[in-house]
Amino acid sequence: MGTTFGDDLIESLNQAVAHTNGQSKAARVHVVEVPDVRSLRKRLKMSQQAFSSAYRIPLATLKGWEQGRRQPDATAAAYLSVIEKLSAETRAALES
Repeated sequence: MGTTFGDDLIESLNQAVAHTNGQSKAARVHVVEVPDVRSLRKRLKMSQQAFSSAYRIPLATLKGWEQGRRQPDATAAAYLSVIEKLSAETRAALES
């Protein structure tokens, strides 16, 4: 007979507790590299408004990142990495 949902849930919670207590090595850790948004924008010689507009990032979001109130999620971090490496190409793609 297979396991039930409840059994699976209890096992998952036990694994989470073990991980929290440093007793488990089974968990995977993903590190997301986030470019320094302010440095990136300044290297591109753009104001916050211009950067926000060119790359279609809400100005409030950009300000939050730069002021350290918020951190880009994994998708935004990937997008910022693309801007960092291919800024002109990214801007051109968004203009078409």
